[in-house]
Amino acid sequence: MKKTRTNQTTRAALFAGAAALISIAPVSYAQSSDALINKLEQKGILSADEAKELREESKQDFNTGFTNNFGKAFSKITGMPDWVTGYKLGGDFRGRFDDMTGDNPNFPDRMRFRYRLRVGLTVNMLDDLLVGFRVGSGEPAPGTGYGGNPLSNNSTLQDGFTKKFAYIDAAYGRWTPINDGTWMLSATIGKMDNPFQLSPMVFDNDLTPEGVVMQAGYKFNDRQSLSFIGAAYILDEQKLSSQDPFMYGGQILWTAKWTPKVETSLSIAGFDIVNPSLLTVDSVPIVNVGNSRKSVPALTGGLGASTYGLSYNYNPIIGDFSVTYWLDSFPLYKGKFPIKLGGEFMDNPAAPSNTEGYWGGIMLGKSGKKGTWDISYRYQYLEADAWYDQMVDDDNAAFYSNQVVGGPGTSTSGSGTTIPVGVLGGTNIKGHLVRFNYSITDSLTFSLACYINDLINPAMNVQSVAFGTGPGQPQNNMVHFMADIMWKF
Repeated sequence: MKKTRTNQTTRAALFAGAAALISIAPVSYAQSSDALINKLEQKGILSADEAKELREESKQDFNTGFTNNFGKAFSKITGMPDWVTGYKLGGDFRGRFDDMTGDNPNFPDRMRFRYRLRVGLTVNMLDDLLVGFRVGSGEPAPGTGYGGNPLSNNSTLQDGFTKKFAYIDAAYGRWTPINDGTWMLSATIGKMDNPFQLSPMVFDNDLTPEGVVMQAGYKFNDRQSLSFIGAAYILDEQKLSSQDPFMYGGQILWTAKWTPKVETSLSIAGFDIVNPSLLTVDSVPIVNVGNSRKSVPALTGGLGASTYGLSYNYNPIIGDFSVTYWLDSFPLYKGKFPIKLGGEFMDNPAAPSNTEGYWGGIMLGKSGKKGTWDISYRYQYLEADAWYDQMVDDDNAAFYSNQVVGGPGTSTSGSGTTIPVGVLGGTNIKGHLVRFNYSITDSLTFSLACYINDLINPAMNVQSVAFGTGPGQPQNNMVHFMADIMWKF
């Protein structure tokens, strides 16, 4: 009995001393306490169970104390509330040379110099909370009464040094109640970066949707994980109707690392647009074209007023896959060298025809770090009604020589005379993309991209089929070339 009491007293005294050291030197606490407990266990003063219990208790005490002390110090230095634990300021600037050429004699070759600026702030808080916002450059969306172009942050150098526009590019709040290394669960509300891991054939890279997103993930082990993304996005708010257009959908993504050299990803996604007939040319900006549109009664305007709305719904099923093989080395490349094959397929069962889209391609290397680069090739085929044309890559474009039904500037009144409209992105386009990126430094990357495209069906959704220079010989092909230099910070 006496020996037991002595051992307990010794343990209490030793642990009290360790606690005192910890309070004086919190940074070295975790290492010091573990070493002390290990030594006591080796000497037989503590049993294995007692040592394990003390490690858990000391770890909890340290985490709580360190978090509280750090929060107070951060608050004192920055003047922010106690619950703010950190923030990050970042963004990027991109300068671009943009050139478009085509074979159609009605196509005026176009050369532009453009820039993109994005600056954002994220604020981390206690209880796994985060708020973020970003301001970006841009130009007004086509039409009147809209904000900035939803598919681009580019501003063109023009108009005698006029001041350029800046818009709220993102503004959101996020709560991540679970993130323990195995399970993850988060919810985001606001205007945000698109969380879906799909290609620009589905969502333009510059699109920042508005709504609510739920994300969940499970990590089976160090080699395999499963992710789920679900979202509901607001597409428009109707003043004269309670049936607002919105979109909802989800994606399940499985990633696996089979060997140190072989990785794969496989996903399936589905989306649906509710009340698509209210997405008319006078209610939302029409940036891209391609979808079938028809004359519908307008919610605003006098008796007999009409506008153009979507002819069909869009609820595609999308499959996506990739396989990556890592080489130990490659000429003129620093580090391990990835070779990635990938592709995507979609089908929209809600339309009667022209409902499929697909792409396939290869990428060699991966840029991002100083001295690294990548080069890629992709062929894409996206039929007119495979997906809502306002969501897809606007740089992937072709030439329309006559007015598109429901396109920019469309009116249901007047003589119906067709007019040249030029280069437009969206659906109903097939073609090639070659891209090259080289990271000069960790923060500076040079890029080249070249789209070589044509319309799939030149006569579809246009008010005249008098294309090109001769009957039955439409000329809608074009080359879109871009050279970029981008700084990130």
